[in-house]
Amino acid sequence: MKLGLGSYAFRWSIGIKDQQPPVPMTAMEVLEAAHAHGLAVVQYADNLPLDRLSPEEHLALKARADSYGMTLELGTQSFDAAELARYIPIGERIGSNILRVALDAEDALIPVPELAAQIRELLPDGKRAGLRFAIENHFNYPSPRMVQLLDAVSDEALGVCLDVANSICAGEWPMTTVRMLAPYAINLHFKDYEITPDPYGVGFRIHGTPLGEGRAELSEVIEALADRDPDMSVILEHWLPHRPEDMAATRAEEHVWLARTVAAAKRLVPGNHCMSV
Repeated sequence: MKLGLGSYAFRWSIGIKDQQPPVPMTAMEVLEAAHAHGLAVVQYADNLPLDRLSPEEHLALKARADSYGMTLELGTQSFDAAELARYIPIGERIGSNILRVALDAEDALIPVPELAAQIRELLPDGKRAGLRFAIENHFNYPSPRMVQLLDAVSDEALGVCLDVANSICAGEWPMTTVRMLAPYAINLHFKDYEITPDPYGVGFRIHGTPLGEGRAELSEVIEALADRDPDMSVILEHWLPHRPEDMAATRAEEHVWLARTVAAAKRLVPGNHCMSV
């Protein structure tokens, strides 16, 4: 397996919604951070949309990755024809073999046969660009419905970007999700989480931790993927809570969490391919 960095590991340094840093982290800086940690892959998701860069900037990004012996992956949101028309050429330009797509609440409202038909129409363009589509299990798209969709399309160019914790929001315990979606997985988002009770006893809170410091069954996740592609990328993310009153400290802490996460991943993922730095 190839260990990689997902752009959501720098959610606060890149900026999201109303939390925008004075100087947002760039795509090139994310690549440099991954290289500094000896990671082999960078996956740029929708929080760092590469369609805002020029073709020349895409090529510069690929040239830098090539010089490090690293590969790049691409991600966007929803199977929107106009969006993918922009992203498929970008994926080809940066040498990505995966286009990660996250389905969410609005997609869940589309009947499976209708969404499957839309996806089938888009697959040929992706194949010509050397891309496989990896649908991420997201907060509001239940895994049984995802399996229905994958089986309805039934194409080797379509698989799952398996996230370890996202589907808690859809009412699934993580290993239920993993066992259901592992046979379709072509990409893994590896993160950890903790569940802490409210001090007054009114429920509990699910929040992120550095990898290996929470309750995610990480070894079981890797074991469930043992028969998948041995070159599958394992993309490292985390759910670092932010402190609105001190976002500079939060952004600094992203680097600390990433270092701890990378160290744990190198222990947990057997035969992982990392780069020397």
